[in-house]
Amino acid sequence: MLKLKGKVALVTGASRGVGHGIAHELGIAGATVNVTGRSREGKPTTDNLPETIDETARLASESGGNGIAIECEHTNDESVDQLAERIRNNCDRLDILVNNIWGGYEQYDSKVWQLPFWDQPIWRWDKMFESGVRAHYTTSRALVPLMFKSEKPLIVNISFGDEGKFLGDVQYDVVKAAVSRLGFSLSKK
Repeated sequence: MLKLKGKVALVTGASRGVGHGIAHELGIAGATVNVTGRSREGKPTTDNLPETIDETARLASESGGNGIAIECEHTNDESVDQLAERIRNNCDRLDILVNNIWGGYEQYDSKVWQLPFWDQPIWRWDKMFESGVRAHYTTSRALVPLMFKSEKPLIVNISFGDEGKFLGDVQYDVVKAAVSRLGFSLSKK
């Protein structure tokens, strides 16, 4: 069933993982699915990981939707503004925004994750907040005006359900709580 035929979606961080899966399902439902990320075919990928936004867009199209790959560095405000302009020009509106941006695992070293927070490098805190909370916020800020034309706009922030439990790492725990709280706050405006 093409329940979302005629709907326009954006899935950020859609090269692989959760974003890739969500974009695929939106394609199956018939949506036009804009997918963003930094990993492109023919170029080096983030941390040399497999999969690209081009593959995700192709999968969304092959599944029944219309996949559109858009390279975007969500930690760069100009890149996010260009993304919003491109969707405005190509689609004229946005119905579904899935904020799945996450660079917190880049340069992952399990030994560093196991250290007490006072021994971990401060760049991890900065990277997680920049590529998690701030990127979700700036992307929402740039794209929400396109959602005013939608009958039933939806913003989904991908986080981690902790059920009030510590997630094992101070930085990770705080940033995931902040992303969840951002979703709650956005729903109030």
